Amino acid sequence: MNRSDAETLWEVARVLARDAAKVSRAVAPSVTLPPLLFFTDPARTPRPWETAARLPGGAAVVFRHFGRADAREAALRLREVTSARDVRLLIGLDAELAETVGADGLHLPEGALERAQGLAKDHPDWLITGAAHAGSALDAPFLHARVLSPVFVAGGTSSTTPPLGLKAFGARAATASCPVYALGGVDAKNARSLIGSGACGLAGVSAIQSAFDA
Repeated sequence: MNRSDAETLWEVARVLARDAAKVSRAVAPSVTLPPLLFFTDPARTPRPWETAARLPGGAAVVFRHFGRADAREAALRLREVTSARDVRLLIGLDAELAETVGADGLHLPEGALERAQGLAKDHPDWLITGAAHAGSALDAPFLHARVLSPVFVAGGTSSTTPPLGLKAFGARAATASCPVYALGGVDAKNARSLIGSGACGLAGVSAIQSAFDA
């Protein structure tokens, strides 16, 4: 584990979550949002349970299993690890898989946000988050939070998308109808610049894996 980077990311994530909780619009009293979201990726995080096993209690894993042949087995392994660490587990899009493994909620791609209402009704105990990108509306009924990206120059599928930058991210977060996580190019070097931006927490793929892996 890169202890310095891991400590920085967790410290900043907790500051953002604490600041967001002070704002009345940020979250209902009955809902506690994880400060840090580790997003998995079939190509970049082939063994996500190894990272999950080192995350601090209170964080969350978003398992995006699209195209993974061993999705069920990987999800069960993640559930075992996250339960032991007091880390929440959200499944990407697949409500059936989330039910099968006893996940804590679901993360919806931007094109599937219309499912949020039904999911909230059928699973009132689930944490439900949804993706948002530059130019998309941040009105989000029935979602607990949106994950807005890319904030900075990012890797993966966002590598060709121009980053929002801090100013635009802050403006979007200020007008959002629910809490907003910062995703895309966020790492230990730039995380502190998000303090005061309106973000409710940090989200990432490679930077979190790098910081929390052995």
